[in-house]
Amino acid sequence: MKLLVVMGALAAMMCACGRGESAKEAELQPAGLENVAVGGELAERISRNFDRMESPLYQPEQLFWSEEESGGWPADKEGRTILALVMDARASGRQPVYLDTIMAMLPQHLNERGYMGTIHQDVDEQQLSGHGWLLRGLCEYHEWTGDTAALDIAKGIAHNLFVPITGRVADYPITVDKRIGGVGDMSGSTQNTVDGWRLSSDIGCVFIGMEGLIHYYKFDRDPAIRKLIDALIQRFLQIDLIGIKAQTHASLTALRGIMRYMDITGDRSLLPAVRERWACYRNHGMTENFENFNWFDRCDTWTEPCAVVDSYMVAVQLWQATRDPRYLADAEQIYYNGLCVSQRANGGFGCDKPVGPEFDDISIHADEAHWCCTMRGGEGLGRVAESSYYVAADTVFVPFYREGALSLPEFRLVQHTGYPFGDEVAVTVDSASTRDMVLALPAPEYLKSVEVSVNGTAVEPERAGGFMFMPERVGAGDEIRIKYELSAEWVAVNHGRGVKAMYGPLVMAAQGKGGQTEATLFTLSHAGGVPVLVINESGDTLTPLYHHMSPSVALDSAYCRTVLFRQ
Repeated sequence: MKLLVVMGALAAMMCACGRGESAKEAELQPAGLENVAVGGELAERISRNFDRMESPLYQPEQLFWSEEESGGWPADKEGRTILALVMDARASGRQPVYLDTIMAMLPQHLNERGYMGTIHQDVDEQQLSGHGWLLRGLCEYHEWTGDTAALDIAKGIAHNLFVPITGRVADYPITVDKRIGGVGDMSGSTQNTVDGWRLSSDIGCVFIGMEGLIHYYKFDRDPAIRKLIDALIQRFLQIDLIGIKAQTHASLTALRGIMRYMDITGDRSLLPAVRERWACYRNHGMTENFENFNWFDRCDTWTEPCAVVDSYMVAVQLWQATRDPRYLADAEQIYYNGLCVSQRANGGFGCDKPVGPEFDDISIHADEAHWCCTMRGGEGLGRVAESSYYVAADTVFVPFYREGALSLPEFRLVQHTGYPFGDEVAVTVDSASTRDMVLALPAPEYLKSVEVSVNGTAVEPERAGGFMFMPERVGAGDEIRIKYELSAEWVAVNHGRGVKAMYGPLVMAAQGKGGQTEATLFTLSHAGGVPVLVINESGDTLTPLYHHMSPSVALDSAYCRTVLFRQ
């Protein structure tokens, strides 16, 4: 039933062009995971993460932690696991083995007020944060299955844990003098209690709870919930993220929530604030290989794939809202150099040393953050799959070149590519199609010497907003081929420490730690389809930092790649 609803909505959207609405005027909407089939390396990544999420650590008997076992994060592991399993399942079409059992066991682990953990007199921001993930998981499970019992649990959490804090939001400490700075490990911990708030070393994690509450608000428009959301957003926007050295994961999650809130309410007045804070993250929270510093301007710590996932999602949300192609470039570079680099051979996700002011090279900080990042990777990879295709009126937008297929009620296309490796993309409109459509294919700035043909005939597409629009509508049996080259260049870094080499969207790196000569001109070649840059003077060889879940990327190996060079 759910698939029919999605397809019916898309059919209505596609028919809007008959009423004179153009693709430029229509709202962009994801084509829907149920209509997307991913292949290639992304499909393998999703499958291996799914396998990891069904390993003993996440099975029902070991999933539910006591508050002590969770390190003071009740509902966090459980919520993230439910969310990851739902997204892995939706993106792969594979049914999760243990999810129904987990959902059946969940009520046994709730307290008398319908949520997890201790009933505090003070407000515990880690408890709110953990329940943000549980709300997200319950809402996604409901949207996928239609199960109303999940929303019943979510209702108890929203009204009994969240709504009662409304009058205390204005007291949430946001100044340096009320926080304990420079502390925290990969899993945050409660540090001090100020103004009735139990505060975490993950500064700002209460806004992870806000994002979950916003998702629930989609189903329960109680004015009391909206009042709390508005208060939390107002407090978040009062924070000097750099001055307080807020956690980047929490801050990006807040931005995702605000973007979702704008979609729910139709009020876009908060968009400039989101764009401004995204720019702040780009300049002060993102490493040179598009991962993250765990806290703003704390550049000697570690990266966190949870935040890398958030950053990908925010970039795509901002592109959808603004159609600014810079956000698509951000998302693509985050995927290849951040998300893919942090996925380990077992399908989980681990933390790296952050490339920037303190480190020229990348090495492993933690093989796997199984308590948080592995689960977040499940949603992240699912959102990468979901962002493969968008529809606006009579136009199908393909934001990224990616192996896979799109099947809409009246239109099906198949995409074959090894991008960003190789030099060709083939897009075929399946013979089962019954409706001709406008097709918009990605044309990022680093895509050079592009040759496009339709059914063997060269064409000159119109370029606008980071896309190539095919000059004619495409229909059953049409084949589009794109031959391309990618630019190779030295790029100045954000943090004033020399340059890095980029090949298209890929960060290039040398083997080993430091000791590299100054950056000079290089020669580009390809070995087995993999780009290789050789620095002319030194002979140093640079290859993509990207890897496909390589077993050599591990703490007990000699894995180390130099990214930054002197000029």
